[in-house]
Order: sequence, then C-alpha cells, then structure tokens
Amino acid sequence: MSGPRARVIETARLTLLPLRVEHAEEMAGVLGDPALHAFIGGVPHTPQELRARYERLTAGSPDPSVTWLNWVIRLRAEDRLMGTVQATVTADATEIAWVVATDRQGGGVASEAARALVEWLDGEQVGPVIAHIHPDHAASAAVARRAGLAPTDRMWDGEIRWARRA
Repeated sequence: MSGPRARVIETARLTLLPLRVEHAEEMAGVLGDPALHAFIGGVPHTPQELRARYERLTAGSPDPSVTWLNWVIRLRAEDRLMGTVQATVTADATEIAWVVATDRQGGGVASEAARALVEWLDGEQVGPVIAHIHPDHAASAAVARRAGLAPTDRMWDGEIRWARRA
C-alpha cells in the first residue's frame, strides 16, 4: 500500500511536525508522567527506549499494506513539544490516536491537534477515520467529539470504537 506521507500541519497555535528520531530526548520528558499510562497501560519510556521506538516508527510499517503516520505537537508560543498524534492507515480504515503532556491537558491542545489531523486526513482521501477509547476516559472522548468522531456500539480490546461522523 502506498499511503500518504506525514507533512507539517499548522493550526492557530500548533505545529504538527513529522516524527524524527531526534525528538526522542525532548519527548521522553513530555511523556514521562506515569499518569499518561492510566488507560493504555505500560510505563514511560526512557530516552533510549523512546529513541529505539522512534527509529522503528520512522522506518515505517513492515507490512506494506499499512502506513504509519506520526507527528509531535509543538506549541509555537512556547517553542516546546506537547505531545503526539498518529494515524495508522490501512485499506479498511485509518485509526488515530493522541497523547498530550499532563501539564498541558485541559487547554485544548489535544482537541486542536486531533481536529487538524482529521482535516488533513480528509484531504488525503483515506478510509474511515476511527479511534478506540477506554470507556472511562472522558477527556479522550471529548477530544474525539471535537475532532468529529462519535461513539459506535462496537468494542475492541475493551475500548469503544469511535468513528468519523458523516
């Protein structure tokens, strides 16, 4: 599958930058709060672990039918990274996800970034945009709503499937 390629996406306050291995050091601090793993499990990565992960992500999916797209979120006013957005594109659907530093949550960063990602994906003419959100994760549900997604009656791995509204 030859899918879209991540490009810089600008919003009123944010720049979504295509992920680079060099982002690992700064992002280790951004993503270092264990509270970020309350719904997704796991523990924060060390800078070295995150660097290895980013090397795998930037190399692309080993499955030619899958395209991985990853960005870091930079708040321009502070010239600092705030989180990530990502999209996994397949022939059937495009699954999106986001994470924002705990000290920046509640300020609209995730919503602005997710909305921009969905709008960009619309222009790339990919399959239906979906997200999977833990039923108790009200903040992520709010982000999904603001990005134009709505909950469905489908569950996957204990999470509710959200889909782009027509």
